[in-house]
Amino acid sequence: MAASAGDWCLIESDPGVFTELICQFGVTGVQVEEIWSLDAESFSFSRQRPIYGLIFLFKWKPDMHLQGNVIRDDRLRDIFFAKQVINNACATQAILSILFNCSDAKIDLGETLNSFKTFTRGFDPTTKGLALSNSDIIRQTHNSFAKQQLFELELENMKKDDEAYHFIGYIPINGRLYELDGLQEGPIDHGVIPEESEWLNYAKLVIEQRIQKYEADEIHFSLMAIIPDQKKHYEALLENTQDLDEVEKYKHLLNAEINKRKQYQVENARRRHNFIPFIIEFFKILAEKGELAELMEKAKVKAKDRANKAKASKPVKDS
Repeated sequence: MAASAGDWCLIESDPGVFTELICQFGVTGVQVEEIWSLDAESFSFSRQRPIYGLIFLFKWKPDMHLQGNVIRDDRLRDIFFAKQVINNACATQAILSILFNCSDAKIDLGETLNSFKTFTRGFDPTTKGLALSNSDIIRQTHNSFAKQQLFELELENMKKDDEAYHFIGYIPINGRLYELDGLQEGPIDHGVIPEESEWLNYAKLVIEQRIQKYEADEIHFSLMAIIPDQKKHYEALLENTQDLDEVEKYKHLLNAEINKRKQYQVENARRRHNFIPFIIEFFKILAEKGELAELMEKAKVKAKDRANKAKASKPVKDS
């Protein structure tokens, strides 16, 4: 389902989507990796490669208590922060908030984002948000990752308690940890980081505190990291080593990265492809052959059997 002019579509929380989205913006030198757990082992790879920022997805609740302090002082002049003024833009805003606040020379924002950053320099957060939401190039790139849907939901039929999810960013800036959430009035200051190289430990604590505010069975969270381009990293290591064992090791890691990028491209092509005409034609052929009704009845029987098995497997409560 393509978004109309001015609309922003929902995009999937996926490292392949975010990595290719960043590339489509014209940015080089970075990629996105998923972090599967908040345990020490999952964060250990940060010792071998830097993490520029974290993107956190969570179920949004209107009564959620704010952690940290919203800043409104002179620090705003040195931090890129844009208010989110349109629905469904939070994923791209979280990504751009991290990229625009990174000072690593290895990151090249490219013409599109460099021009936008220069154009909005000196704007207040709301005006930056308006400029972002009205950027045709950024919106069109974002919307190119729309997942095709069989049916379009009618907003008037949606319930008030329908679940909504939100992306925010975490990044160290000038020795302090900041949360960049477009729904707030400004960046959220989470305090001083004694050693900036250990900023992930502080971000981990903040994220854990947020997760603890949910019910124990709530699992709808996602955490991703923006890191240096690993393909370039392994290519550089290969150029600077003569050790045969290391050469084989880096070749293996480089090939794994290349294959991962190829898989990302395949998966994103499937997301973009409209399978609806094929499905309709397939159903037509089955109907013409007189096979559709029979297959539908078999499917109903299977669905009923699965429901009965699931019901029978539930433990019986003592009266």
